Amino acid sequence: MTSSDPVNADHTGYVDLESLGADASAARAIEGMQEEAAAAPDRPQPPVDLTAAAFFDVDNTLVQGSSAVHFGRGLATRNYFTYRDVIGFIYAQAKFQVLGKENSNDVAAGRRKALAFIEGRSVEQLVALGEEIYDEIIADKIWPGTRELTQMHLDAGQQVWLITATPYELAATIARRLGLTGALGTVAESVDGVFTGRLVGDILHGTGKAHAVRSLAIREGLNLKRCTAYSDSYNDVPMLSLVGTAVAINPDARLRALARERGWEIRDFRTARKAARIGVPSALALGAAGGALAAVASRRQSR
Repeated sequence: MTSSDPVNADHTGYVDLESLGADASAARAIEGMQEEAAAAPDRPQPPVDLTAAAFFDVDNTLVQGSSAVHFGRGLATRNYFTYRDVIGFIYAQAKFQVLGKENSNDVAAGRRKALAFIEGRSVEQLVALGEEIYDEIIADKIWPGTRELTQMHLDAGQQVWLITATPYELAATIARRLGLTGALGTVAESVDGVFTGRLVGDILHGTGKAHAVRSLAIREGLNLKRCTAYSDSYNDVPMLSLVGTAVAINPDARLRALARERGWEIRDFRTARKAARIGVPSALALGAAGGALAAVASRRQSR
């Protein structure tokens, strides 16, 4: 992806980096979906529910722990990073989990280190590294219960998107390996297939995720009231509040409390006892089944 077009600013010169990043994420996600479809034109497709979709956060929702930390571990074994770098990032992540909000210095330092790593490298190289590290580390970190939920939506003919602050290339690899529709992730600027070391907008996080979901919904003609979102983090409340069905997966304390207050479904796969109960919540199952029936009916009518 080439992302070197002029940035639109208001009359004061202010640029909303969060919105810019969210819009770039939605655009890149659709571009990736089209690329996947073009690469496998004969792949059988389920009945399509055109107006419903599911959005899954990645870290601690689909993947145990931080996908970026797992990626960093893989890079450390290849001598791209030191283990001290990875430990520093883990410390920042742990502090974030305890405090419930990022430290601006930690975020800035992590961003600088990540962008310095990719600057001058090809997009193709990062994708290849992501594929290798997925096989080595991330594949075994997928929560089976959450994987069941993604499949439920796929079987209903709905789009299933990952949405994460993780770089788009890594998020797209996870989505592709799981057979999902695609991913919305943080977009790093590239020119002629080489990373420039700059972001397009900002990291996809918090309200930025909600903006990206809304942007994707407009582009894809989705009815947000018929969509479902899943997350473990209170920081994703803007996204969870945007859709018709919100589900708290392995929630932090603040999200668990809010989910109870708002009557949102809570699913916790962090203990063996709970992980064994992978049964899909009845409301979700009924909704997905209804969508699948509607999609089949629509398909028959179009014949």
